[in-house]
Amino acid sequence: MPSLMSALTLSHILLLLSPTTAFVGSNHGASIMGRATATATATAIATATVTATSLYSTKEPSQSDNRAMAFLRRKGLVGGSKDFTNVLGIDEGPAGKATGSHMRKAVAAYQSCVVTGVIDDVSNDFPLTSFGGEWSGFSDRVMGGVSMGSLEREVVQERRCNVLRGNVVPLVGEKDKKAGRSGFIQMATELALDPSVSRFVDASEYDGIELDVLCKGDSDAEMETFNVHLKTPACLTFDAYRSTFEVVNNGEEWDTVRIPWSDFVGYGKGAESVDFSPSELRRVGIVAIGREMDVNLCVSRLGFYSVF
Repeated sequence: MPSLMSALTLSHILLLLSPTTAFVGSNHGASIMGRATATATATAIATATVTATSLYSTKEPSQSDNRAMAFLRRKGLVGGSKDFTNVLGIDEGPAGKATGSHMRKAVAAYQSCVVTGVIDDVSNDFPLTSFGGEWSGFSDRVMGGVSMGSLEREVVQERRCNVLRGNVVPLVGEKDKKAGRSGFIQMATELALDPSVSRFVDASEYDGIELDVLCKGDSDAEMETFNVHLKTPACLTFDAYRSTFEVVNNGEEWDTVRIPWSDFVGYGKGAESVDFSPSELRRVGIVAIGREMDVNLCVSRLGFYSVF
């Protein structure tokens, strides 16, 4: 059997590691959750020796070939859409660091979201935001929940957008109720352009959060409700400053939603003890939470707004 290096030229290896390969999806477009680290990528390539050979062979794939391809799919390196059914996530999720293996421009090529006022207008390659951050997804599974979801890039009603899709199942444990925890799925991104300089951004020159959304939920409800969650230095692991917004549930109309800073209310011990301030924002999340629902929320733009 040929060796890995004889089966894979340098261009083939780069193809395996490229964003296009890493996020190749179904007709729904690219999808991400639980990104492979560089170490996992190297492991995947090493494991793919038989697979790589079969890609350039006329022989029928063996059982071991199929196992290797399945491994690469699980790592997000080839084929299929990837959900976050079993992703590690707790309400706002862990303090995120970018760990994806996809290509990105140097920090100097981007401008901070508080300079442009834009967090994401889907102009960058998925899962990167337009200011150079990165979208991640989280669910309630780590808390014993069973909610599941996916985050994908699609074109809906002639707009490119990120689509949060899945099913939310409420948490019913007494401890969860006492702690105010709910079933949820969430798309979130850190806001700092360069966390080595600062993990926070000062959005106090703006008046609030603005997002362009379209809802394609399966329910008969005329309107659906979702949350925007913000994290500041005051927030502990489960904490967030939350605001709820409504969107028409017809799958046809794009709507612009504006949420003023005054609408954000602290949830959790840390956030409840400190008044909300937009001067040190670390993270923003768009969340389906608190009740059973089939989620299909499209977001084509997220940013800040000012009232002049």
